[in-house]
Amino acid sequence: SSFILTGIPGLEDAQFWIAFPFCTMYFMAVLGNITVLLVIKMDPSLHLPMFYFLSMLAAIDLVLTTSIMPKLLSIFWFHSHEIDFGSCVVQMFFIHSFSTVESGVLLTMAFDRYLAVCRPLHYSAILTGPTTAKLGLAAAVRGIVIITPLMCMVTSLSYCGPRVIHHSYCEHMSVVKLACGDTRPNSLYGITVATVVVGLDSTLIAVSYMLILREVIGLSSREAHLKSYSTCGSHIGVILLFYMPGLFCSYAQRWGQRIPVHIRILMADLYLLVPPMLNPLIYGMRTKPIRERVLILLRQRR
Repeated sequence: SSFILTGIPGLEDAQFWIAFPFCTMYFMAVLGNITVLLVIKMDPSLHLPMFYFLSMLAAIDLVLTTSIMPKLLSIFWFHSHEIDFGSCVVQMFFIHSFSTVESGVLLTMAFDRYLAVCRPLHYSAILTGPTTAKLGLAAAVRGIVIITPLMCMVTSLSYCGPRVIHHSYCEHMSVVKLACGDTRPNSLYGITVATVVVGLDSTLIAVSYMLILREVIGLSSREAHLKSYSTCGSHIGVILLFYMPGLFCSYAQRWGQRIPVHIRILMADLYLLVPPMLNPLIYGMRTKPIRERVLILLRQRR
């Protein structure tokens, strides 16, 4: 009826201190994403497709970080390692489904930037309000539909022996390894989903930014070149931080026995903390309308 989460195996003595930078990153992620959501909601001039997608990303990041941090901090600071099976499955569902949803939202944001740069005359005609809502809904439905069978497969397994999960949270393969019987369908479905989603979405995002850069190269303004390269570079950097560690964690859980366990777990923890912390800075504060609105609010408070 319950499992034991170990935290970071091999670093038990250091977990108390590791929690402080983790807590700081969580605080920055929550503060940054809530700020983005409030600014976009309060300013009618920001009620545009680009900022709607950014709002979706901020909301998803809040869910992702909050799905792991309370339990993670209770493990590191209060040695509260036990988690019941139902809570474990719920946490697993939120982590994996919203990671998939975020991948879809990042893809829609790349499509939005492609239209804005390469098809500016058709932008408003293509990305209408209903179309924006449908794209966001499609990303959410896809994530839920893909991950729900995985949860059904996990709940149908029988678990015997020590119920110790060598992880900081209920990651799919870490839980499946504790099951009795044939777990190959779970492993195969999980790795297939991770490979297809990451491979397809990251390829389409890369194509979008390649087309954007090709369009920018044709511009005569050197300032426009530098601004576009800076924006695309920072976006691609954050996207790589989201996709590469996620894929690494999926493969390492299955075939990374030679990789130290604490490295794998730390990477998995940072994968759910670093991108949500950086997204408000890269996508939000580097965007001029949002930055100006935040500065105005700060001046008003003074």
